[in-house]
Amino acid sequence: MTTLPSALHTSNIASLPLLARGKVRDNYAVGDDRILMVASDRLSAFDVIMGEPIPGKGVLLTQMALFWFDKLSHICPNHLTGEAPESVVKPEEVKQVEGRSMLVKRLKPIMIEAVVRGYLAGSGWQEYKTSQAVCGVKLPAGLTNAAKLPEPIYTPAAKAEMGDHDENITYERTVEMVGEPLAVQIRDTAIRLYKEASEIALTKGMIIADTKFEFGLTTDGQLVLMDEVLTPDSSRYWPVEGYAEALAAGENPPSYDKQFVRDWLEQAKVNGKLWDKTAPSPRLPKEVTDKTAAKYREALERLTAA
Repeated sequence: MTTLPSALHTSNIASLPLLARGKVRDNYAVGDDRILMVASDRLSAFDVIMGEPIPGKGVLLTQMALFWFDKLSHICPNHLTGEAPESVVKPEEVKQVEGRSMLVKRLKPIMIEAVVRGYLAGSGWQEYKTSQAVCGVKLPAGLTNAAKLPEPIYTPAAKAEMGDHDENITYERTVEMVGEPLAVQIRDTAIRLYKEASEIALTKGMIIADTKFEFGLTTDGQLVLMDEVLTPDSSRYWPVEGYAEALAAGENPPSYDKQFVRDWLEQAKVNGKLWDKTAPSPRLPKEVTDKTAAKYREALERLTAA
């Protein structure tokens, strides 16, 4: 079982220049060719960062991403340098990066979220009910909530500026953005990554309903898988047990992600009124953060079990 350090809401690596703080990751420049990515224990829901961290979440996310980078490296090169993150910070900063960081190549990011869906869920299900399509991709009639799709579909999104929502776009729009050869390569690589990962996850009793990949380019134009990959923050994981029952009932299967927090927030009140999903967020009770941490931990342990 993974030993988790104390919670880290925000890192402070004074020895390196801070490039950006995302919803979860703090990125620092290491020279002009590498980035130290530190996965904090922050959690965002409804695009609002919660004030309370989820203990150990950053470690669990990083270990899961490293597991998948290793399993899928034959399909697409990734951004890992292979160097120890602890080697680029001062001794007194090592505790902040241990287990939760990746030292990666600096790439030119492609502003496309490569979303692949193998099951009908979430916003995809809501859209299907009104249009029998998801992000412009037509689907057969008669599908139900959580149904497995005949084939995985590619439904890209345009990456938004920090703080804005990503916007669903058509494949044709990605061709306009990056040109047809690269758009084809991104689409085909994302689908292949999803298919192979889904097969591996199924052997561990887990369904990957959908996920999103991010890619960058090297200076010579090579496509590289970057950021995080197949974590519960970027993917919808369901345990195999209980799936058939949920499908038959038309319900959402239980998931290994922050859905527990979302469900709690839906009924949380601020000043006597239901929270309006804008900052500041309601204070998360310890039972909510503990249960969420346990979900992330269970996903990693199940996936990496021999």
